[in-house]
Amino acid sequence: MRGRCLAALILSLAWPAGVTEARDLTVGSKAFTESVVLGEMIGHLARDAGAIVLHHRQLGGTRVLWDSLVLGEIDVYPEYTGTIANEILVGEGLEDEDAVRAALGARGIVMTRTLGFNNTYAIGMREGTAAKLGIETISDLRGHRDLAFGFGNEFMDRGDGWPSLRNRYRLPQRDVTGLDHDLAYRGLAGGSIDAIDVYTTDAAIEYYGLRLLEDDLGHFPVYNAVVLYRAELESSQPAVVAAIRRLEGLIDETAMSDMNAQVQHERLSETRVAADFVAEKLGLVAEVREQGWLAQLWRNTADHLVLVAISLSAALVISIPLGIVAARRRRLGQAILAVVGIIQTIPSLALFVFMIPLLGIGGPPAMMALFLYSLLPIVRNTYAGLSDVPPDLRESAEAMGLPPGARLRLVELPMAGRAILAGVKTSAVINVGTATLGALIGAGGYGQPILTGIRLDDVGLILSGAVPAALLALLVQGLFEIAERVVVPRGLRLKPVE
Repeated sequence: MRGRCLAALILSLAWPAGVTEARDLTVGSKAFTESVVLGEMIGHLARDAGAIVLHHRQLGGTRVLWDSLVLGEIDVYPEYTGTIANEILVGEGLEDEDAVRAALGARGIVMTRTLGFNNTYAIGMREGTAAKLGIETISDLRGHRDLAFGFGNEFMDRGDGWPSLRNRYRLPQRDVTGLDHDLAYRGLAGGSIDAIDVYTTDAAIEYYGLRLLEDDLGHFPVYNAVVLYRAELESSQPAVVAAIRRLEGLIDETAMSDMNAQVQHERLSETRVAADFVAEKLGLVAEVREQGWLAQLWRNTADHLVLVAISLSAALVISIPLGIVAARRRRLGQAILAVVGIIQTIPSLALFVFMIPLLGIGGPPAMMALFLYSLLPIVRNTYAGLSDVPPDLRESAEAMGLPPGARLRLVELPMAGRAILAGVKTSAVINVGTATLGALIGAGGYGQPILTGIRLDDVGLILSGAVPAALLALLVQGLFEIAERVVVPRGLRLKPVE
């Protein structure tokens, strides 16, 4: 507990005041278009009720949003009854929405009535392929074991996803791949995948001309769209709660599908689409502030630089002393190298998510994850550089009467400087690239346009995040090349081979 509090204190002091925004209500949304649109609607209604709103878009999957809501990192987000019963509260045997609502209430969470539409799962195929093979129902898939399936990563593991679907229908297919939900449509269109999971309000269904297979055994439950919010809002912000509840029963499936299409195919922003809808249905005039490309680039660059600078600086402060200790005390050194090596083997996305229960969402957990990833190259190179200092130089320094601290400062560290800087350079470049994942937990940076571009199949948006990230990595590498010329004595620099 002390370690958690200390980490939170350090990061909160390091995180610039201008990066966090004052707000009365924090809204979250998942990494797909419909959720972002609904999150924007919630934001417009809350602002109309007088709240200062921060919307964390594209926070990842169900677990990230749910954990953030329970921890109080967000106050409200749109969800679906089927997901609540079969993913969040799985194993509790909840049979109807009243049971779901009661179970949520016991956890301090309130569920609104349905927003008016059911966005359930379905299995989709290209119309031409389905017609050629005579496939109309999910049961028909049993006769075509060679078909390739591509399902969203969340669908691959959830209680009502692929494992239970396979068992319910006794499906024989083994070529089943997990991938991003939006990328699955491109795989289907390109012919590398024969069937995918879809949300029934996806605009891509009509766009790609898909046939939705009949769920003839009734596997998929009802996924009525609802809003989840923390119960304390009813007493602290009753006007905001009343405003949010104006969405109940307001949106039908056709309207939701149309809004998804406006974002994905007409390239309107989610903010604009949500504002137009509440204006039409509720007469609410919402202010829409859309940043230009240059302003977005500047904001993403500032966020990215803060993530990299703070995490890398902290890694430098910790890693070099750890490397020195590892080189001086060999047994302890092996343990240190083993620990930082194990940290490096943890998948980066998993490490970001692991930080949420400790530090919430946004900048602090992203910086902590990046800090941990930056340790190994610096610790290892510091250890290796000091270990490679010739013994006769150490003996000469000792014979001159230099104390251990002076020997380290005047002889050993300068001799190891090139190796240490190489480790720092490696960590910095890795840090810049890995920081793009911070967008998945609300930290912003260059990952934000990359995620949005993937979701909207917009190569320009993807490049607007990927290219600056690559250029920043090259810039960082160049800066450390210059630093090497300043820090490493001329006599210790390697001469190029003639």
